[in-house]
Amino acid sequence: MIAATLYRGNAVENTHAAHVAVVDAQGRLLHSFGDPHRVTLPRSAAKPAQALAVIETGALERFGFDEADLALMCGSHSSEPRHMERARAMLAKSGASESDLRCGRHPPISDAVYKDWIRRDFTPTPVCSNCSGKHAGMLAGARAMNATLDGYHLPEHPLQARVKRTMADAVDLPFDDVLWAIDGCNLPTPAFPLDRLARLYMKIADAPDGSPLGRIHRAMTSHPELVAGEGRFCTRLMRAFDGALVGKTGADASYAIGVKRPQGALGIAVKVEDGNTNVLHAVVAHVLERLDIGTREQRAALDDFRHSPMVNTMGVPTGHLDVTLALTRHA
Repeated sequence: MIAATLYRGNAVENTHAAHVAVVDAQGRLLHSFGDPHRVTLPRSAAKPAQALAVIETGALERFGFDEADLALMCGSHSSEPRHMERARAMLAKSGASESDLRCGRHPPISDAVYKDWIRRDFTPTPVCSNCSGKHAGMLAGARAMNATLDGYHLPEHPLQARVKRTMADAVDLPFDDVLWAIDGCNLPTPAFPLDRLARLYMKIADAPDGSPLGRIHRAMTSHPELVAGEGRFCTRLMRAFDGALVGKTGADASYAIGVKRPQGALGIAVKVEDGNTNVLHAVVAHVLERLDIGTREQRAALDDFRHSPMVNTMGVPTGHLDVTLALTRHA
């Protein structure tokens, strides 16, 4: 279903289909748009469940990983100096090295960081990967299981077998109902119905303090700058909601949110069919407003994502994005 339309002047340039699933504290579908059961690759939005598997190995206690380390494990960082420094420190804590990483290298997500790299003629190394925190955590998890570090990223490695079991349990599906592919960072990545992604984030928001999922919630909401980076949607979102909301993006336009509420937690999952991240951010901000999540002031922190200016190379306004999705209520 069409969720947003991009206009150039008064002419339609593009239309964007999307799907939304909102579940209540019992995991029941509460609101939807499009197909809430669309089998979806959450990509990096699945990182909290992958981090949960690492927690279950006892790696955090064994190697002295703190809350900020856990936040980076759940993050898709901007390759800012603080991100790379923390990833290196995590490797050192578990006795691993950057040469053990199997996440490759890529340009940074942050334009500011990219400009700095160009000025300095900097060549990125694997620790610069936006997923290096997740990989550093998995190396520690493998070490805690007394498994070899070599091949920790491969589907048949004991650590990835644990991740697969943990993922299925986290989204309340039989083991064989979760599909697996290979992510951009070289790790296995799951696929399952969109409403199950919403259910995962509902559980994170609803988890008691001190429980494994509660630790993940506290880490992400206490250190949103490590989950993404300056100016990024995830960081801005969690800063604005000050612990009441946890959110994480996934490549190719998936997003998941867990909302703490006195009347019961909510889980929200969104997928934009064509993978457009700008449209994704606008749709997520629109859904939060439709559901009346937070205050007007909190939602206003995302206004420039929802109404991002469209200008040409001379700064002349050229059009606008119109988000029109209406949620269907199920319960």
